[in-house]
Amino acid sequence: MAMPNKKRRMKRRISKPKSCRMCENKINYIDFKDADFLKKFQTEKGRILPRRITGTCLKHQKMLSIAVKRARIISVVL
Repeated sequence: MAMPNKKRRMKRRISKPKSCRMCENKINYIDFKDADFLKKFQTEKGRILPRRITGTCLKHQKMLSIAVKRARIISVVL
């Protein structure tokens, strides 16, 4: 016996648009030696958080990922 199809109503979450913190502070370069700053954009296991969670723009997300990867190589951020 198959269950009749029930229409589910999906509730949309209304969220405010996230703005890039680095654009607001006019940051042109992300230093890979600034471990405290880089830790804000990583999970506990060290993975880089995506743009949709952090709210960074594409330009700064690319700079952020490069800085984190450089810091991993020289072991500034674990």
